[in-house]
Amino acid sequence: MRVVFAGTPEPAVPSLRALAASSHEVVGVVTRRDAPIGRKRVLTPSPVAVAAEQLGLPIVKADRLDDAATAEIAALGADLGVIVAYGGLVREPLLSMPPHGWINLHFSLLPRWRGAAPVQHALIAGDRVTGAAVFQLVAALDAGDVFAELRYDVPRGATAGDVLTDLAASGAELVSGVVDAIADGSAVTTPQHGEPTLAPKLTQADGALDLAEPADRVIDRFRGTTPEPGAHVSLDGQRVKVLAALRGPDADLEAGQVALVGRDVVAGTGEGTVLLRTVQPAGKGAMNAADWWRGLRVDDPRIDLPGAVS
Repeated sequence: MRVVFAGTPEPAVPSLRALAASSHEVVGVVTRRDAPIGRKRVLTPSPVAVAAEQLGLPIVKADRLDDAATAEIAALGADLGVIVAYGGLVREPLLSMPPHGWINLHFSLLPRWRGAAPVQHALIAGDRVTGAAVFQLVAALDAGDVFAELRYDVPRGATAGDVLTDLAASGAELVSGVVDAIADGSAVTTPQHGEPTLAPKLTQADGALDLAEPADRVIDRFRGTTPEPGAHVSLDGQRVKVLAALRGPDADLEAGQVALVGRDVVAGTGEGTVLLRTVQPAGKGAMNAADWWRGLRVDDPRIDLPGAVS
């Protein structure tokens, strides 16, 4: 079967490689245009574009699947479209152009967490089980019938980056199996059941850790926003990125109060504490939290709380 693949970030790469290694023919790869990366804003191809070039596959670069992109994709003559985290909407006439339409690998157990950031929202919400689903793409957001799914127990302490890495690997096998089933005519779909929840794209503001909340909730948000968009706190109005953190020990600390407990930097929350391992103050590199704390030169350092006057 002739397959066109659409994807952009690193979690989409395993699925592309699995399809390229299968008995099916990947006739083209659709990905977003090169984007400025890093402090020097160097134009950099997407991870999927890099993989496609390594595999010697034709590439269509488009940030929107407009008329021009649709014409390029139509010329590929694909029987099926496969999309994994492309970052754009597939609309008509492209949606129904391949004879078998498009299928989507989505990193949640639908209909829970429909949208752009399902893993991040699952961890922020404290979900201990999530998964992946392959469904038939339809005009409504992530609402199509499901071909196959897998359940995933979230490891203790895992960040969104960790979970996406795991689901990208297992999801590649899942999507490959669905493509095989569509090709041989054995594929069966099941309508989604249950109340949908939404997972819109996160912003930098979503990474703000509110230490007035209980420690478990703070850690859930840290895990869900790591590595992107990045967890952070503010101390005396200065942003500090939190790169590594976990649930802390019992300590008599007020919410936002930061202290050295033994060799560990611990911050009080609304209930319990958070242990800070690695931080990155504004304008500086990543550093051990204890080194950062010693350099504060403040008798009683406190992380800013929402609504507090600094």
